[in-house]
Amino acid sequence: MATLLQIETATQVCSVALSKDGQTIMLKERMANNIHASNLTLFIQEVMTAAGLQYTDLDAIAVSKGPGSYTGLRIGVSTAKGLCFALDKPLLGIDTLQMMAEGFLIENPGYDGLICAMIDARRMEVFTAVYNAGLNPVIPVNAKIIDEHSFEEILKENKVTFIGDGAAKCKDVLQHAHAAFSESNYNSATHMSRLANQAFHAAEFEDVAYFEPFYLKDFVFTTPKKK
Repeated sequence: MATLLQIETATQVCSVALSKDGQTIMLKERMANNIHASNLTLFIQEVMTAAGLQYTDLDAIAVSKGPGSYTGLRIGVSTAKGLCFALDKPLLGIDTLQMMAEGFLIENPGYDGLICAMIDARRMEVFTAVYNAGLNPVIPVNAKIIDEHSFEEILKENKVTFIGDGAAKCKDVLQHAHAAFSESNYNSATHMSRLANQAFHAAEFEDVAYFEPFYLKDFVFTTPKKK
């Protein structure tokens, strides 16, 4: 039975979970701007204390690896790597968009359409991927600028549910009879439990020394406009 600490910081949600054998046993999360640096280690300690566990009880650390916010991913991965180094535990990197699709399927059992997970990447651009109900990719992870013609080919023949903060801003543009939208939060460390457990038992471990988040796009520095 694997006991895993799970960290999700790819969006505005700062989320930490503990799982045993693929089942979440503890969760602490909050959604707000710029809270990851100040809250992440606190949340980790809170779930460990609430579960009555020591850090040595953990079998591995799992982290949402992206795509997503450059700063959020950096904080989450750096924290996970630090714990792995200190505890001599393996690191698991979980695809953020797949984790979101997993969360939708958990909350919607029996769903047989496609799931399009979207993370806001500013303006009308999103980081996105499309999965079927078996969580297999139909459209791989990519950065996409959304307009009224986006996804029109798959929408002709399939029901597609769009999820994530990127989907919320695209709702008015993606008007189609086969398009549905879910406003629930799927960027939660609890949705990592089954995927992380599978990765652990398959020994799909990352190289702690060299592992980097999957940013998908280079970070662009901007200068605030002078008033």
